[in-house]
Amino acid sequence: MEKEKLSNLAKEVIKLAQDDILIHLRFFDMAVFRLTWEPRESAVLPQTNQSQIFYQPRQLLKNYKKEPASLFRTYLHIILHCVFSHSYGYGTVDSKLWDMAADIAVENAILEMGLPQSQLEQDIHAKRKLTLLKEDISALTADRIYRYLLHNPISNEEWQEWTLLFQKDDHALWREEEKLEISLEQWKKISERVKADLKSFTKAKAGAETLEKNLEEATREDYDYEAILKRFTVMGEDMGINDEEFDYIYYTYGLTTYGNLPLIEPLEYKEVHKVREFVIAIDTSASCRGEIVREFLNHTYTILKSTETYFHKVNIHILQCDNEVREDVKITSDEEFHNFMRYGKIKGFGATDFRPVFDYVDKLMEQGEFENLKGLIYFTDGYGVYPEKMPRYETIFAFLEEDENRQSVPPWSLKVILKEKDYEYKTSQRIH
Repeated sequence: MEKEKLSNLAKEVIKLAQDDILIHLRFFDMAVFRLTWEPRESAVLPQTNQSQIFYQPRQLLKNYKKEPASLFRTYLHIILHCVFSHSYGYGTVDSKLWDMAADIAVENAILEMGLPQSQLEQDIHAKRKLTLLKEDISALTADRIYRYLLHNPISNEEWQEWTLLFQKDDHALWREEEKLEISLEQWKKISERVKADLKSFTKAKAGAETLEKNLEEATREDYDYEAILKRFTVMGEDMGINDEEFDYIYYTYGLTTYGNLPLIEPLEYKEVHKVREFVIAIDTSASCRGEIVREFLNHTYTILKSTETYFHKVNIHILQCDNEVREDVKITSDEEFHNFMRYGKIKGFGATDFRPVFDYVDKLMEQGEFENLKGLIYFTDGYGVYPEKMPRYETIFAFLEEDENRQSVPPWSLKVILKEKDYEYKTSQRIH
């Protein structure tokens, strides 16, 4: 009887929190209706699988009695995790760091909205921590915070303090992504709707900048970097049996019947798509940190090595450049790349001008350095002078993040937004 009473009472306060969100933050209506609340005794902290929110009625009511705003805050915290797509791709990152980064991102967005019904006693202390963090990171999105935590480990004492300030739910169910009833694509559609509604709702109002920034990150297009690299392939000959044109039945029949006399000789060569000639230009201006550059090179080279699209002999030029080409390192083997990553130094750190790289590559082509250069990928922050003339090879400009203040890339090139968290832990064999 008591259990039923607690359950009914918990449903009532949940309904009150839901109504508050729909009244004051109506752009979250689709997200609210996508999530249903289900009691679960093991859920001391609320949990979500992006379809249900599981909670322990007794603990929920205890927290509500102590601080009524706690339920509204937790509800909104979970909604933001969902619309920011924080749980998807969970297996590609350090889960402990991503949990903290995601919690900080949503708590910062909530605090910036300044909603009276969401205010908690600990918020003054939390705001002080966030102010210090913003000095190092600027916009507090989960990706940015995650990268910061990767490169700036904090003490166990500070970690515990951050957990008390920013954790409102348990992310244990995020690990069961394949069981989620609502797909990433469905949540992205909801996020797009929230983003559209938010612009009209918050027009001429302050406090929604971080929310909009996180929504931009959640709804931006994902890029398959490995697939993109396959665009830079050329036809070439590689030693080996051509399975499509070789019949093993006739071959083995001849060996069995006539001794060492196969009926069909295997073709020694087959034609395959493989990367042979490639240029990687690295923007070494002040905004591109050395460690990020190394991670990008590691990731790119690892993809080339791990796929079929890799010749035994390659001709890869790694150019370091700011407003001029500072260094050209020619890579023809694994050993040369190892040595470059081990002993090479980042050079430049001046202003950015993309034109010298294209001029330099054109000269290399005129000198016969390339037989059939397929493409160039330029890793940069995007703040530089682009060439006006379209080159004779394909070009990709790769950025770590979207930036609305950055000018558009030339129409003859492809823009790629890379997520640093996607490759810092996916590169299984790093080269140092």
